[in-house]
Amino acid sequence: MNAETFKRTFLPLHAKLYRVAYRLVENQADAEDMVQECYIKLWQKRSEWIFIQNPESFSVTIIKNVCLDFLRKTKPEIALNDALQLSVHSDEKQIEQRDRLEKIERIVAQLPEQQKKVVRLKYWDDLADEDIEKQTGLKRGNIKVILSRTRKIIQEQYLKWERK
Repeated sequence: MNAETFKRTFLPLHAKLYRVAYRLVENQADAEDMVQECYIKLWQKRSEWIFIQNPESFSVTIIKNVCLDFLRKTKPEIALNDALQLSVHSDEKQIEQRDRLEKIERIVAQLPEQQKKVVRLKYWDDLADEDIEKQTGLKRGNIKVILSRTRKIIQEQYLKWERK
């Protein structure tokens, strides 16, 4: 893999990596250093990129490990148990987030074909309305109406699911 792929894949994750690092080290300068260390490790592992199915998850794991290593070295008062609890809590949040996403994907799969297509183009493929207009042949106003109604349906279905 090359530098361009690295830039497209990992640099957009900077804000998320910084938030994770800051939450763990609780210091702006240290968090920035941890993100830079994470990027160094990601670059060093560039031969493994083809095996990475989820670059975001892989990056978050690396930033957590970099931060925990830093904390062990600089703050010996943090017990290993505390670090493990941080990791488990974060893993639980990721699992919950994945469950929510899977439920939303199931709801979207049950939508009428046109709604499904517009939602996937907008949110999965991150296309602008004019690009959706070109791909579907729908007018921009129709796209906005479809997205609005579909978001409402997804929200209602999701709330029903949560109440169960």
